[in-house]
Amino acid sequence: KNAGYQAIWHGQKSWNGVAILSRIGKPEEVRNALPGDPEDEQSRYIEATVNGVLIGCLYLPNGNPAPGPKFDYKLSWFERLAKHAATLLELGKPSVLTGDFNVMPTEIDVYKPERWVDDALFRPESRLAFKNLVDQGWTDAIRKLYPDEIIYTFWDYFRDAYGRNAGLRIDHFLLSPALSKRLVAAGVDRNVRGWEKTSDHGPVWIELAD
Repeated sequence: KNAGYQAIWHGQKSWNGVAILSRIGKPEEVRNALPGDPEDEQSRYIEATVNGVLIGCLYLPNGNPAPGPKFDYKLSWFERLAKHAATLLELGKPSVLTGDFNVMPTEIDVYKPERWVDDALFRPESRLAFKNLVDQGWTDAIRKLYPDEIIYTFWDYFRDAYGRNAGLRIDHFLLSPALSKRLVAAGVDRNVRGWEKTSDHGPVWIELAD
């Protein structure tokens, strides 16, 4: 509030959480759970309208170890997301799905991909689920502007991953057709990852034409 933001959030103590902040009025919450499983109590999705843009903020399950129950949950969550995403596109409103998708879509999105072939973030099932989602008509903002560049959003705390730039691109902005036309800039504030006691994710951002 002191910085000029209003916020909505949905969280679980010590575990999962999502939030949307705005400097142009409080986000108008639409939902705080992903449809499709009323018994799912994990705090992984929140949706709101801000200045005419529908924003779905998500924290997709990690899924490790794979195979196993956690990986099954990841894939079923992905299926629910895809179904809901399709309904958002049908609305025709400017929409964005953003957050930690916990998937590297292609080999260019991961340092030494051969080391990740059995990881839930890079298994063929996860990558196919992401591809199918994008193929509905969503635009991967970073790849629209930088189709061939090595860009990471996450660096592990171990083995000097940040210093070696041994990263992953797992945080994404997916834009509906109406928003994709307005995309003018996107990037990752990589330097923030080098701060003391910082997150292992770097802030990812986009800029849209008004």
